[in-house]
Amino acid sequence: MYNLCKTTHPTLGVELSMYCNFFNHREKSLVVAGANIVRVFRLVAEVPLKSNKRDDRPVLIDNIPPRVKLECMATYKLHDNVATMASVSLSPLRDSVLLGFRDAKLSLVEYDPYNHHLRTVSLHYFEKEDIRGGWVQTVTLPLVRVDPEGRCAAMLIYGRKIVILPFRRDLTTDDIDYSTSNWRGPVLQSYIIDPKDFEAPCIDNIIDMQFLNGYYDPTLMLLYEPIKTFPGRVAVRQDTCALAAISLNIRQRLHPVIWSLTCLPHDCQKLLPVPKPIGGVLLFASNSLTYLTQSVPPYGVSLNSMGDKNTNFPLRKQEGVVISLDCAYGEFLTEDRVVISLKGGELYVLTLVADSMRSVRSFHFDKAAASVLTCSMCVCEDQYLFLGSRLGNSLLLRYTEKELSDPMRSRSNMPADQEPPTKRKKLDTLGDWIASNVDDIRDDDALEVYGHEDTSTVQLASYNFEVMDSLLNVGPCGDVAMGEPAFLSEEYESSVDPCVELVTTSGHGKNGALSILQRSIKPQVLTTFDLPEVEDMWTLVGKADERRRREGGIQDHSFLILTRPDTSLILRTEEEINELEESGFNTTSRTVFAGNVGNNRYIVQVTSGGVRLLEGTVQIQHVPLDVGSPLVAATLADPYLAVLANDGTLMIFTLVTTRSLPPRLTTSKPINAGKFPLQTICAYCDVSGLFTTQYPQDREKDPKIFRTDADIKKELDDEDEMLYGNTDISVFDPPKTFTPQASQEKNQNNWWKKWQKEVRPTYWLVGVRENGNLELYTLPDVRLCYCVKNFSVGHRVLSDSSQTSTAPSIPILVENPPTIHEVLLVGMGNRNLRPVLMARVDEDLLMYEVFPFYENLAPIQLKIRMRLIEHNLILREKRSSRTRKRMEEEGGQEKKIDRVSKLRPFSSISVYSGVFICGPYPHWIFMTVRGELRYHPMSVDGSVKCFAPFRNVNCQNGFLYFNRKESLRICLLPTILSYDAPWPVRKVPLRCTPHFIVHHLETKTYCVVTSSSEPTLKIWKFNGDDKEEIQEERDERFLQVQAPMFSIQLFSPVNWQMIPNTDYYLEAWEHITCFKNVILAYEGDRSGLRGYLALGTTYCFGEDITCRGRILIFDVIDVVPEPGQPLTKNRLKMLYEGEQKGPVTALAHCMGLLVSAIGQKVYIWQLKNTDLVGIAFIDTQIYVHQLTCIKSLILAADVCKSVLLLRFQEENRTLSLVSRDLKPLQVYGVQYLVDNSTLAFIASDADRNLVVFTYNPESHESAGGTRLIRKGDFHLGSHVNCFFRIRCRLGDVSSDRRAGQNIERRHITMMATLDGSIGYVLPVSERTYRRFSMIYNLLVQHLPHIAGLNPKACRTFQSRYRLNTNPSRAVLDAELIWSYLHLPAPEKVEIAKKIGAKVDDIIEDLMEIDRMTAHF
Repeated sequence: MYNLCKTTHPTLGVELSMYCNFFNHREKSLVVAGANIVRVFRLVAEVPLKSNKRDDRPVLIDNIPPRVKLECMATYKLHDNVATMASVSLSPLRDSVLLGFRDAKLSLVEYDPYNHHLRTVSLHYFEKEDIRGGWVQTVTLPLVRVDPEGRCAAMLIYGRKIVILPFRRDLTTDDIDYSTSNWRGPVLQSYIIDPKDFEAPCIDNIIDMQFLNGYYDPTLMLLYEPIKTFPGRVAVRQDTCALAAISLNIRQRLHPVIWSLTCLPHDCQKLLPVPKPIGGVLLFASNSLTYLTQSVPPYGVSLNSMGDKNTNFPLRKQEGVVISLDCAYGEFLTEDRVVISLKGGELYVLTLVADSMRSVRSFHFDKAAASVLTCSMCVCEDQYLFLGSRLGNSLLLRYTEKELSDPMRSRSNMPADQEPPTKRKKLDTLGDWIASNVDDIRDDDALEVYGHEDTSTVQLASYNFEVMDSLLNVGPCGDVAMGEPAFLSEEYESSVDPCVELVTTSGHGKNGALSILQRSIKPQVLTTFDLPEVEDMWTLVGKADERRRREGGIQDHSFLILTRPDTSLILRTEEEINELEESGFNTTSRTVFAGNVGNNRYIVQVTSGGVRLLEGTVQIQHVPLDVGSPLVAATLADPYLAVLANDGTLMIFTLVTTRSLPPRLTTSKPINAGKFPLQTICAYCDVSGLFTTQYPQDREKDPKIFRTDADIKKELDDEDEMLYGNTDISVFDPPKTFTPQASQEKNQNNWWKKWQKEVRPTYWLVGVRENGNLELYTLPDVRLCYCVKNFSVGHRVLSDSSQTSTAPSIPILVENPPTIHEVLLVGMGNRNLRPVLMARVDEDLLMYEVFPFYENLAPIQLKIRMRLIEHNLILREKRSSRTRKRMEEEGGQEKKIDRVSKLRPFSSISVYSGVFICGPYPHWIFMTVRGELRYHPMSVDGSVKCFAPFRNVNCQNGFLYFNRKESLRICLLPTILSYDAPWPVRKVPLRCTPHFIVHHLETKTYCVVTSSSEPTLKIWKFNGDDKEEIQEERDERFLQVQAPMFSIQLFSPVNWQMIPNTDYYLEAWEHITCFKNVILAYEGDRSGLRGYLALGTTYCFGEDITCRGRILIFDVIDVVPEPGQPLTKNRLKMLYEGEQKGPVTALAHCMGLLVSAIGQKVYIWQLKNTDLVGIAFIDTQIYVHQLTCIKSLILAADVCKSVLLLRFQEENRTLSLVSRDLKPLQVYGVQYLVDNSTLAFIASDADRNLVVFTYNPESHESAGGTRLIRKGDFHLGSHVNCFFRIRCRLGDVSSDRRAGQNIERRHITMMATLDGSIGYVLPVSERTYRRFSMIYNLLVQHLPHIAGLNPKACRTFQSRYRLNTNPSRAVLDAELIWSYLHLPAPEKVEIAKKIGAKVDDIIEDLMEIDRMTAHF
């Protein structure tokens, strides 16, 4: 059995984040990584544009940071999951990014301005046997840390060894030529430190490491645990952690330990370096927090009563807080304030209270907010805090300081055992910082020099956090149910395939939610008309009254122009839609184009013989054109109109409006075609400011000199200061730490000022010539500014060749250049700042994004390039082989350009703007302020002939389209879903953890299992013969245990609210371990099968008390709804509830019977008169946690011992073991792979692999059928907890043909991962597999490997055990094969030639799989 694995919904969670100069030195970017995706965002300030009038500038805008949104500027997909990430500044132009991958790979990459992608600078690989030191399995991820001065980086590998990467520090040159062989790169030879070999402390099991601030040499602080312990052994072995600081002399490769400390609490887990001027390090432990610095005794506090008891390390009690720092993350907001995010999402601001000697004397905690469960944090622009999460939506917060009126004594949480100084009449002010209480001091000299030891004045402040923006995340997907959408217009209900949506459980704790996903857009149809023979249509704004126009806002459409082969139909679209009889429109000939000009005041209509200008229905001007051939295309960028004749003649019209004269279109003389006539044109109004010949203002004239003499002198002074101390500062000056505000005022961060600049619009015309060149002209004077040779080939990067007249022509296959039917340049995203170029080349779509480019250009050239967008859309029509042959025979004749515009830009349909793609496989393309392109198919109504946005009284911000059955549909975009996501999604917050979700088919409701945690001090104990619940006595600083309370609830898909009175709470300490919709034979008052909800539970009373469980069976019944609550028509009715002899760990149904796994046994039960009767059982392995059945086969997943295949024989009621896998495998989920008469089994495991098994008793290696044979394996890189199957899609969007029987009997096995991605495994025929396998092997060698990661190695089975077998592969990575679509045409042809196939055949194969799996 051959399979294909493809991820269709990407990971959205964030695990790592940092803020650095990613693109250039002018602006900083937020770089986030989750699984194998790296995204780069910029902060977009939402500030009003500055107008020319001086007086209306807001006064307060200078000191309050503005509201911001995150805009995604780039997304990079890597061939492995990013384990650790850091940035380092190695050149004055931009920062480089260090990416670490398991087990011990490190890549240094940076942004490449030439092709808007990542460039790999250096690669480091440490996975050799001798470096591993004999260890087989690696449990720790690598860690990368960078010296604050940028002199070196350190990487921790295998939790034991440290790799040092020294950086070259003489990089003063601006552009480093990476291609020359003598340039040796910014990274010097790396070396490995094995701290186990140190003489004094034996450093092993390193938990964390950080570089310290303020040291002359790079100094690395290590937190390690030489001999491990765990909470159950603390009574006999405690205080096992230790610290060591090593000073790195990189030149001589020496690394002495300069400072060490042992006997730290056993639960230490993190280090946080404290910035200058305080310096040192904060040590986070689960129950305590300690500040350490060299040559000063540590200052530590315990945060709860566990921290008081379980350590001998001297800790003081921190009053006023009872928290745990388990899973906490910290980040410095200022030099003495840390924001800490706890495990439950609470945000605390910790102030380090330092005295005049800069040693920390106390901590002050202030609870600031409650937020998302955080995985990483970083501060952006000193005013914003980004919280990355993989359990919920990541958030961007703005923090503002609420000053307290006076500097305050931090008595509120002085440690309890430290006496507060005697109370003083007046509070400390900055003037008298030296003496805290002069009466106490006898020796005046001592006072003058040292100050007082109890000085702890600090400006305490509390912070306000407000949410600015959030990044959606649907992970982790624990369970998935398929169901029918509640709202589907009846026009779409005649489809062959079932219309289904996915509902997945997302998040954890207070971030718990349900995510409803629909892959394709299903419009809400308002009405349908049948209008035959329509080829194209346009909606127009009519003559509005002046008052409406002055008030602004979007105006309604008054006219709809429909064009037929030789006439035009004009409809008026007010309250009703009627034909307009008498008007100034031309109805006797075909309309080529119609649109609004003059800020929607006037209308132009272009027909094949001329141009008309109208105001409302009144014609103002008619310009007949006779240029020797009919007009075939027109394009509009208000106030310019460009028209193109069939022979390539171009004419530009400009709308002129003056006070005295009526408005009119003026024209220049026609521009003749030249040697290669223009084939298609598009006008564009640019407001992004990218289409310019200027360099950015702050780009230096000579970027090679970037350090001034003053800088160098200051550096020398700094070195003196480090050696001898500061010469200019008196001892009696107040220390810098006491005025955090002063430094902020001086260095005000006005990064957002650039968003106030208004860009003046410029006008451009894009044209494509017959020879395939793309040209960009200015309007209205039509001057050539940019030229791309052989545009139709689809190069990865388009660059300007307008200046190089004698450019060496690229050898290209010119014998049959593809036809370019249409080109569109459109501004998308926030304020239309992101220009995107689209072109229809033959049947395919090319898309490019415009990016700024300043390297080696002539002054008059436009400072842009264009990068190919890899969109994976195959928009071709599915054709039978007969049609294809006929087309190939006709292909030799003249290719005709399709003049009906298929790329339709729109703004404000619902609240979105973007482009609609008509044709056989229609798609919507959206881009919002978020800046990511979203592609959503609209497959419910077949192919779409033409499309237009539409707005009137009855249809607010809707649209019109013609389907292939000549019906005009007036529709709205359903607003319950958010379309700014990879799949349209609706997220329903639950505020508790969802565990399982099941769809009940008969009543079309969903049943959800959730749990919420309650603090408790109760515990179950065993007293002789029975168990009893005991309330423990604990003090108020004890952190109570969180015990989950489980419940089940019914949800209605109509409004995604819980149906009232349908919740059922389980007993305390009872956990739900499995939940299924089972179809059982019911012998009561009716015969046949019926769906029930079956629930398996386990009582978790602790290790002393035997585990028991219950099986509960519910039916969802119909009742009379309560008045005014139509959804209350369903109730849960309990049919059976029975305690079992062991924990119920898995449930399924087989041939109308219930299958359950209880302890090590699998039982089969029959439901008889609300009772379960046992029929058969079998002993299995250790712990079966998933069962799935097909006919009489039962596939069981064991948590340690791989998978088992059982069979139930009904006639003699026996349950027997058919076959099993003998190799160890920690299985997470199992499912079947079905392809006609072939059956295989798929399992996901703890190492993020997928494994395919088959049962083949004839094979020699199956030992007579007792062993399952491993037929394929694939490293997915994400944990999969749930699989589900759905039949392949039969209907095709572009025609009425049905798929054949072999496809009808093939199933897609879908999976949802804990990273939030969704994918599928699809069985394919051997012929398809062989072809794809050859393409796969060629592409692995052909495509550049970002960060040096090999796509084949990344997909090879990875195991924590040494298995003495070869990987069996046989599962192909479809994502790599799909990248064939984005190759330039010559490369496509070359690869197709190598495997002896045609390019079209390969694309046809990809398209067939795409259409087959296009569900939801």
